[in-house]
Amino acid sequence: MTTVNPPPHAFSRRPPRIAIVGGGPGGLFTAWTIEEEAALPVAITIFEATDRLGGKACTPQFSTAAVWYEAGAAELYDYEAVGDDPLRELVRGLGLPTVPLTGSAVHVAGHRIACLDDLEHFHGKDARDRLVAFDTWARSAMTPQEFFESGSDHATAACPTSRFDTALDSIRSPEARGYVETMIHSDLATEPVATTTAYGLQNYLMMDPAYMRLYRIAGGNEQLVTAITTRLAAEVRRTSTVTAICGEDDGRFTVTWRSGDRTDQELFDIVIVALPVAALPGITFRDDHLAAAMQRHLAHHDHPAHYLRVSLLLDGPAPPVPGEDDYLMVDAFGGACLYVESGRDPVARHGVLGWLLGGEAAATMAGLSDDAITAAAIDALPPPLDGCRGRILEARVHRWIGAVSAVPGGWQPLPVAARHRPSPAHANLFVVGDYLYDSTLNGALDSAAYVAGWVTSSLTCAAHDSPPRTRTDSPV
Repeated sequence: MTTVNPPPHAFSRRPPRIAIVGGGPGGLFTAWTIEEEAALPVAITIFEATDRLGGKACTPQFSTAAVWYEAGAAELYDYEAVGDDPLRELVRGLGLPTVPLTGSAVHVAGHRIACLDDLEHFHGKDARDRLVAFDTWARSAMTPQEFFESGSDHATAACPTSRFDTALDSIRSPEARGYVETMIHSDLATEPVATTTAYGLQNYLMMDPAYMRLYRIAGGNEQLVTAITTRLAAEVRRTSTVTAICGEDDGRFTVTWRSGDRTDQELFDIVIVALPVAALPGITFRDDHLAAAMQRHLAHHDHPAHYLRVSLLLDGPAPPVPGEDDYLMVDAFGGACLYVESGRDPVARHGVLGWLLGGEAAATMAGLSDDAITAAAIDALPPPLDGCRGRILEARVHRWIGAVSAVPGGWQPLPVAARHRPSPAHANLFVVGDYLYDSTLNGALDSAAYVAGWVTSSLTCAAHDSPPRTRTDSPV
């Protein structure tokens, strides 16, 4: 196992300069963790290409009424029933109140299916038996502990890498298979043929509380971004797009960025690229070895998945949906999730319905106008909510094309160290991203914590002129 080698300059004479490219959750988590864990002062600069921080953690308001809605990540995952949950601990440590998210039913062909008895009632005993057989196999293929450890080296070595559609082929009932595909399609953000069995199983089993639970942050998930940003000492440069990174002979890196009409360069000791895969080609790596390494990294991880958010503001609270708390799965758009975002607020003056579309449907519809997308979303409201069609005050559309990975970690996941440091010849250039783990905010934090551990360990060793420690696995 190779180690992270500190730059040759003596950090005891000045704080090391660290550039973090990307102000989304991965970049912010990395800055936060380094500042929390570093044993000596650091000088962190965060480059963000847009005018806002937070990336997919995005909770804006409607213009018609001061009502927030989730435009990006709708939920966070709670693994505390199985093991330590770093994101849950971070949210709790920041004092952010949370609300559980629950939903039990899948609406297929106009029928609400919330249990095996419902499936048998509408589609017969064979459909029930086929689903039970698939469910039994899925649980034997991935236990709750294996689900929890799914990003680590020892877990990924044993993960099935076959295509998920081949696993679904075992469900020899079209109705049972349609039920499963509808239930997980929006979470996959891709099609079963374009992802692995392991990732498909994760998205199927996540519906079981024995594997994990869902929650959101009261007041919007972007509260997490705000809480971290206000506590950071790092310099944040908004509307600053990094265009090039070049490794220098002394181990440092020249970072070139553009802000408006201005282009500038600066030297950094450590560079951490915390961008979605789709944004990586926008950076030129001006070093043959580094360019080749990043091209290999991109080729391994470039499996774009897509989702689309359509949020509808109602003139009053949403009507109660029988048996549903916060969301329901619907067979529209190949399988979509419909969140009733104001469903738990007894004094809400407005209701919000939030569609989450994924995969090919999201990619295709993204090319339509907002009005056309909104009309399709309204037309697809299921029977329990079709009375809302004449009550919509405002609609918002947010496109997240290529924003997540269809195959997190790649078809054959690399060792965790190789995922995060693409070029061994450039010991202090790292990548951070949810696409290296599971395309969730939890995965972004796991990735950030791993790199922060490398960085803080190497800086401490450099300051004391001792060999750096070796990280051999994920922190989770």
